[in-house]
Amino acid sequence: MKVSVLGSGSGGNAILVVAGATRILVDAGFSARDLARRLEAQGEDPDGLDGILITHDHGDHTRGMGVYARRHGTPLYLTAGTRRACARLLRGGEPVKEYRAGHPFLIGDLRVEPFVTVHDAADPVGVALVDVATGCRLGVATDLGRPTAGIRHALSGCHLLVLEANHDEALLHAAPYPWSVKARIASSHGHLSNEAAARFAVELLHDELVAVVLAHLSRESNDPRLAADVVGRTLRKAGYGGHLEVALQDEPTAVLDLVELRRGSGPRQLTFL
Repeated sequence: MKVSVLGSGSGGNAILVVAGATRILVDAGFSARDLARRLEAQGEDPDGLDGILITHDHGDHTRGMGVYARRHGTPLYLTAGTRRACARLLRGGEPVKEYRAGHPFLIGDLRVEPFVTVHDAADPVGVALVDVATGCRLGVATDLGRPTAGIRHALSGCHLLVLEANHDEALLHAAPYPWSVKARIASSHGHLSNEAAARFAVELLHDELVAVVLAHLSRESNDPRLAADVVGRTLRKAGYGGHLEVALQDEPTAVLDLVELRRGSGPRQLTFL
């Protein structure tokens, strides 16, 4: 399994996941043209995707999905609630496949295990993705609202976590948002702070967790080095010695090869970008 976060933040989110001959995107929060450009930067053919898996209806996760699906003939995987909420992005000619939280399914060489989150969207889910050939397991844990017992169970045993660290609590307090927006972000249906992400990462820590990518950082109320420091320090204290980096809004992360990381041939030290 190979993974690259093509970009993450309030301006757009998309994750490339490769397993065997299968290539999918988790979310499509950039324009279709921008998604194609980011894929090409990682050596991927925009026409070669086997699917786009959408986690919820917010624009920073769905912006380019309709145009991309029509332009490239890529199947869209949506829950029924998300499909209804995204009706304005769809014209009816896109190949759409509906799925439900709690019901695993296959996309080629990937097993998708969707689970319910408590984010303030129409029908939000997170996903664990498993390479059926190698057993490599990726957890995508952004827009969580708050960690629940169900989310903890769904993300247990992951080898790589893409985990939101949306805001620093002090910076959010000082940010130029209306108080209603600040309250929403910090609520149990909003986003995880750096401190909450650090605590959750430790809860999910196990001997075979080899990589953590922090994602969905706010430009106004967070800083990549601050997020890496807070989460990294907490993970180090808990005994973690694997790879840690921060996904940025404007450029993809490096492609992380989970097989190499599990063999110990990839980066093993905490890496702060």
